[in-house]
Amino acid sequence: MKSLRVRLLLALLAMLALAAAAMGLLTYRSVLAETEALFDYQLRQMALSLRDQGEIAPEQARAFADDDLDFVVQVWSIDGRSVYQSRPHPELPARAALGFADISAGGQTWRTFGVATPLRVIQVAQPLTIRKRLAADAALHAVFPLLLIAPVLALVVWWVTKVALRPLAELAGEVQGRDGQSLAPLPTQGLPEEVSPLVAAFNQLLERLSQSLDAQRAFVGDAAHELRSPLTALKLQLQLLRRAGDDASREEALAALSTGIERATRLVEQLLALARSEPGATAMALSPLDLSEVVRQAMADTVPLALSRGVELELFADQPVPVQGERTSLAVLVRNLVDNAVRYSPKGARVELRVLAEQGHATVHVDDAGPGIPPSERGRVFDRFYRRASNDEPGSGLGLAIVKGVATRHGATVSLSDSPLGGLRVTVQLPMGAA
Repeated sequence: MKSLRVRLLLALLAMLALAAAAMGLLTYRSVLAETEALFDYQLRQMALSLRDQGEIAPEQARAFADDDLDFVVQVWSIDGRSVYQSRPHPELPARAALGFADISAGGQTWRTFGVATPLRVIQVAQPLTIRKRLAADAALHAVFPLLLIAPVLALVVWWVTKVALRPLAELAGEVQGRDGQSLAPLPTQGLPEEVSPLVAAFNQLLERLSQSLDAQRAFVGDAAHELRSPLTALKLQLQLLRRAGDDASREEALAALSTGIERATRLVEQLLALARSEPGATAMALSPLDLSEVVRQAMADTVPLALSRGVELELFADQPVPVQGERTSLAVLVRNLVDNAVRYSPKGARVELRVLAEQGHATVHVDDAGPGIPPSERGRVFDRFYRRASNDEPGSGLGLAIVKGVATRHGATVSLSDSPLGGLRVTVQLPMGAA
């Protein structure tokens, strides 16, 4: 059963039925007891009224002899002679029991009350079955209004349930009436306290989704803009290749086309790496890693570029540094840092990498001897596609954006400072993992 309204309605109706049954039972037992007490009071009053009379008047005797009267009146003299009997009942005993008593006679039980005077003994008896039937009828009459009002209460419960759940129905209608592009927050006014946290959480989700979609739209727009130039250049280089009239021109056009393809390929690879490093991307499976080993392997991938540019790479990673992370993403982070350091370092310079475990953090330092980045621009270089105006080195401006994205997904921080080698120092700090 998935309907909240049906479950709530059934629960309330069940409680209503139990409450009505309990009230009916209590009322029945209470009225039954009160009726029994009333009948005992009548027995006693009748016996006491006869005790105070000198004799039974003829009119009173005829009334007692009425067959419709449930009571049997018996009077004995003090020596045991039967003086009066309203109706003959040979099954009743010839001796009275003083006070209240239950007497079994003639296959049924009688309720009696006897009282004695100095001259006679008086007993009034009534069949117990008649008393119980009359008491039960009185009790049922008292309970009957509850049976009549129960359906009315059930309708009231149904109406109250419908009114109480109306905000949920209106909220569902609000959501169903929206198109796929509407991410505006849901209205929160007039909602019950139990529903407000759900709507607030849903609005926060809509806000995060809106931000994610805005970031994706911006990413797609920036990527399309950045891809337009290299693709246009490739098209022009291909046209130059077709128009080449001699081998020298053809070789020159081929070299330019190859360089353009390499740049476009790198740009696409960086775009894919950036997409995977975005906060809204698929969750990573973190596992225990040795950060020193990850840095060592990533640096090995950049050795050919360093050799081609005459730059020396040096790694200081004397001991294992455990972290929790995703190996491929961390390798992309390190490769981008080393790639940038190599590209912006002059020929014959040195790029140093250090992996340390300090103050509860795993730290990676990447130092180069390049031109560095002024403090005023260090906050902007992490933006996607941002490139410094004075930078002549070809690139897409995605390297540090990728580094920032991977670091954020690992709970790490990235900071820029001046390097002892004269250029830029990039520091990445990750939480330490189990050894």
